[in-house]
Amino acid sequence: MASVPYPFTAVVGMDDMRLSLLLNAVSPGIGGVLVRGEKGTAKSTLVRSLAALLPAMDVVPGCRFSCAPEAPDPECPDGPHESAPGVPRPTRLVELPVGASEDRLVGALDIERALSEGVKAFEPGLLARAHRGILYVDEVNLLHDHLVDLLLDAAAMGASHVEREGVSVRHAARFLLVGTMNPEEGELRPQLLDRFGLTVEVAASRDPEQRVEVVRRRLAYDDDPAGFAARWAGEEAALRERIVAARALLPRVRLGDDALRQIAATCAAFEVDGMRADIVMARTATALAAWAGRTDVTVEDVRQAALLALPHRRRRSPFDAPGLDEDKLDETLEEFGGGDDEPEPDPEGPGDDGPDGDGGGPGDGGPDGGGGGGGVPPQAPGPEAESAAQEPSGDRPEAEPSPAAGPAPAPGTGPAREQSPVGAAEPFRTKVLTVPGVGDGAAGRRSRARTEHGRTTGARRPRGALTKLHLAATVQAAAPHQRARGRSGAGLVVHRDDLRQAVREGREGNLVLFVVDASGSMAARQRMGAVKGAVLSLLLDAYQRRDKVGLVTFRGRDAELVLPPTSSVDAAAARLERLPTGGRTPLAAGLLKAHDVLRVERLRDPARRPLLVVVTDGRATGGPEPLRLAARAAGLHAAEGTASVVVDCETGPVRLGLAAELARDLGGTAVTLDELRADAIAGLVKDVRTTRRAA
Repeated sequence: MASVPYPFTAVVGMDDMRLSLLLNAVSPGIGGVLVRGEKGTAKSTLVRSLAALLPAMDVVPGCRFSCAPEAPDPECPDGPHESAPGVPRPTRLVELPVGASEDRLVGALDIERALSEGVKAFEPGLLARAHRGILYVDEVNLLHDHLVDLLLDAAAMGASHVEREGVSVRHAARFLLVGTMNPEEGELRPQLLDRFGLTVEVAASRDPEQRVEVVRRRLAYDDDPAGFAARWAGEEAALRERIVAARALLPRVRLGDDALRQIAATCAAFEVDGMRADIVMARTATALAAWAGRTDVTVEDVRQAALLALPHRRRRSPFDAPGLDEDKLDETLEEFGGGDDEPEPDPEGPGDDGPDGDGGGPGDGGPDGGGGGGGVPPQAPGPEAESAAQEPSGDRPEAEPSPAAGPAPAPGTGPAREQSPVGAAEPFRTKVLTVPGVGDGAAGRRSRARTEHGRTTGARRPRGALTKLHLAATVQAAAPHQRARGRSGAGLVVHRDDLRQAVREGREGNLVLFVVDASGSMAARQRMGAVKGAVLSLLLDAYQRRDKVGLVTFRGRDAELVLPPTSSVDAAAARLERLPTGGRTPLAAGLLKAHDVLRVERLRDPARRPLLVVVTDGRATGGPEPLRLAARAAGLHAAEGTASVVVDCETGPVRLGLAAELARDLGGTAVTLDELRADAIAGLVKDVRTTRRAA
C-alpha cells in the first residue's frame, strides 16, 4: 500500500520555498528551484507534497516517455504516435540518487544487441521518466559535476541526447527541477548555481509556538496519515484548482516595457553575469502576476522576482555572502520606475488571499521536521528575516580575548600570550598541488585518477554493467573466433565475453588537510595576514578542484581540529578568519593530530587520497627536544606515503631553514609564500618514494 503523502498546504511556513515551487508549477520555463538550508527543515517533505498536489496529466498509452496526446514529441523513440485518447496519470516525482551513474540518468543502450543484431535498443533513464513531472535531487551539491552538467543541460534544452558508439537517441525531457542542499556539506560552483532558475534559503523557525504546531501536526500525521490528509483535502483541492487557473491565465499576462526596464536595470545594478537572470526574472514576474490572478506585471512582482532569482547569481566564490541588498534593490526599482499608468494590485481581486488560497494556517514540517511561519504564504511575500540571518555555528571557535596590544615576543620564546584575530590578505591564484600516482577517488580536478570520464588509456573486461565500450579492443577480442562462430563473410559476431570496457583517466578530488601554525612565532600581524591569505587562496583552489578540506591548528600546548574534513570550504574560511594566535609552537602535536585525522578518514573513505599542507616557519618549542619530536611525528606521515607540502612562512634576512628540514622529514616538498604565488611548476609535489631516495 502506497504511503499517504503529507499535504502541501499543511506544512508550516517555508513561504519562499512554497511560492517558488508553485511558480515553477505554473511556469516550468522558470528553470527550477535550488533550496539551501540546514537539515530537518522539511525540504524533502515539501517537494514530495507538491507532486501529490499537482493536477493529473494525460499521456499516450504505452509511451515510455510520457508524451502528451494532444502534442506528442515527433522524435519520440516510441513514436510516431497515432491519434488516440490519452490515459490520465498522476504527476510523477522522480528522485535522482547522489550515487547514480550517467547511464541511470540519461538511459542506456544495449551495446551487445546493437553490435550483434544491429538493433537500436534503448532503455530510458530518469530524465525520460521525469518528463512532464518533477525531478528531485536531494544533496545536489554532492552530485558529481558531470551529472549536474547533464541534468542542467537537459533542463535548459528540454531534451536529452544520448550518443554511444554511432548510435544516437533523442527524447523530450521537460520537468520541474528541484535541488536541495545543506551548505555546510559544500557549495555548488557558481556556473552551476546560475543554471537554477530560483533559489531560496530555509531555516527552522525560532518561534516556540510555530515549533509546537510543527510537532503537534507531525504527531497527528504519524498517528493517522489518511485521516490527517483527509482533513486538508479541501485546501489541497482549492490550491490545485488555482494552479490550473494560473496556468490558463499565464499566456495572457502582459509584461510591459516599464517592467522590462526595471528587470534589466536590476540585473545590471547587481552586476549579474550574462542574460539568464533577466530572462528568469521576466518569467518569474509573469508567473507571479498569473498566480495573483492579474494580467499585468507590477513593480511588486519584479521586486519579488529579484529576491528569488538573483541572490545565488551574485556569488562568484564560496566566500561571498549570500543574499541581496534590499535597499539597493528598492532604489533601483524607484529610479527606473514606470509611468502613472502602471496597474496596481486589486485588493479585492483573486490575489487577495495569497498564493495558496484560503487553505492556510500553520502546518507541519513533515518528515523532515520543518519549521517557519504558519499558514499559506501571502501574495509575493518578502524574504524571511530568519532565512537571511545566518546563525553562528555552535562549534565555531570564538576569538579568545586578547591582551592590550604590545610588542610581539621574540619568535618561539615569548610568553603564551594571544593576539586578536588578524584579517586575511587578499587571496591569489596558487600553484597546482597534486598527489602523485593514479587514484580511484571521487571525480574532481586535482590529481590523476581512473574515472568514467577522461581520455581513454586502455581496455579491460567489464566488471558488472558495461558503461564505456572500447570498440577496437572488442573487435580485436571477437575477431579470432569468427570461423568457430560460423561467420565466413562480411560482418562480425560479437558475444558478451568479447566486450571490453574502456579504461579512462581523468582527475579526482582529494582530501586537503591544512595544518596551520598559530603560535607566537607566527603572530606578527603582517606575517599572519599573509599566511591566512595564502591558506584562503589554497581553500579557494580546493573549492574549484572539488576537494574535501580539513583544518588543524596548533599553538600553546596542544593542537586542535578546528574543522573536521568537509566539502564546505566556506566553513573553513570562516574558522580561519577568527583564528587566534600566540603562545608556544607544539609542532609535533599538530602533526600527530593530523595523523589521527587522516587515519580516521582513510577508514571512512579509503579511495580519497590525502594531501597534507603544513603552513609553518618550522620552529618548534615547548617540552624536551621539540624538534626531534616533530621529526618523529613527520616520519609517521612519510612512512604511510602521505603526499605533503610545507608552506615555508619564515621571513627576515637570517633564515634557519627549519621548514625545509620538516619537508624532508615528511618526504614532501617545501614552497615559500612567494613561490606559492608563481605560475604552476610541474611536479611540485614529487613522488614520495623518489623524494625519499634523493634524501
